[in-house]
Amino acid sequence: MKKILVIVMCSFLFSHYTFAQKNKRISSKGFAVLEKGGKFQDYKFTRHSLGENDVLIEIKYASICHSDVHQVNDDWRPGNFPMVPGHEMVGVVTKVGSKVTKFKIGDYAGVGTMVNSSDTTQAYKEENGGVWNPMKTVWTYNANDPFHNNEPTQGGYANNIVVNENFSIKVPQNADLQKIAPLFCAGITVYSPIQFSKVSKGQKVAVAGFGGLGDMAVKFLQAIGADITVIDVNDEKRALAEKMGLKYLDGKNAQEVQAHNNQFDFVLSTVPTSYDPYLYLDLLKVRGEMAVVGQPAVTDKAAVQMLSLPFHANKLMYGSVIGTLEMEQRMVDWCVENNVYPDVKIIPANAESITEVYHLLRNHEGVFRYVIDMTTLK
Repeated sequence: MKKILVIVMCSFLFSHYTFAQKNKRISSKGFAVLEKGGKFQDYKFTRHSLGENDVLIEIKYASICHSDVHQVNDDWRPGNFPMVPGHEMVGVVTKVGSKVTKFKIGDYAGVGTMVNSSDTTQAYKEENGGVWNPMKTVWTYNANDPFHNNEPTQGGYANNIVVNENFSIKVPQNADLQKIAPLFCAGITVYSPIQFSKVSKGQKVAVAGFGGLGDMAVKFLQAIGADITVIDVNDEKRALAEKMGLKYLDGKNAQEVQAHNNQFDFVLSTVPTSYDPYLYLDLLKVRGEMAVVGQPAVTDKAAVQMLSLPFHANKLMYGSVIGTLEMEQRMVDWCVENNVYPDVKIIPANAESITEVYHLLRNHEGVFRYVIDMTTLK
């Protein structure tokens, strides 16, 4: 009887231990803002436990997107605070769930704007230009996760992240980890509309906004062999564009831009602040296409007036948000194979440095992508 009791007790304790291990939350530390528009602070928190389809990634590099600034400022919708931003990151897989087949420990993995979805198949589909249903998406941060008791998601300005394997991108072992993180948002965000509009060699293309997205757009368009003009409002951007052999138009000078009306096959607007979209739509030839990927604050009131559209007949304007995971994987593989990476500035992992970058971006003084070296996190 005693033997049976001991066996039952041992079985119970083992089961309890196994359950506890399976449901153990993951300790994490990084940088958060505690209130709207706040400064960054060191922040410790926990992530949900490793599920059977999840991978745990030790983040090596995380880049700062202008949309992070919008989220911290509540420019689009009320935020979840404390907020750990970041949806462009790369690192090393350190743990895998029991049903994971895509990754093994030691693999490089990248994470972008999504960490899960109620419609995984749709997130991969290439039909309709790689469009999926964003309403079913669990965003990487500043969202509520229905798969984990609706808890707020926290992003990549941290030492680790737990993500469903299907929403992490395999990164080749020969990739330049310092430069690859921006591909997971900036890269795919511009790659997708360039593919959708079938931009081809020799076409005249204008890229409005020469920041993190515009930089990657130029690189993709150069690889295609397009004739590229950059539009921005920063004298430093003019110097960079001209150094790269690109034509440049001053977005603050409407007359300078309008002098090129009806000349372009494709216009890509990455502008994240208030502007007149018709200034760029007018640049298009008849049957030209303008893709809008930049997202200004709601209060900026950048809008398309319906009464004006008939006077821009046979010119297409459409919006685009990232792309499918299949497309993203293809883009990453191509970039690594062809050594095409964004221009980045590496900053140390501390709250002061991140706060300073946000100040630069808010004042249109930032240049390309700033990448946090999470290996320096103390």
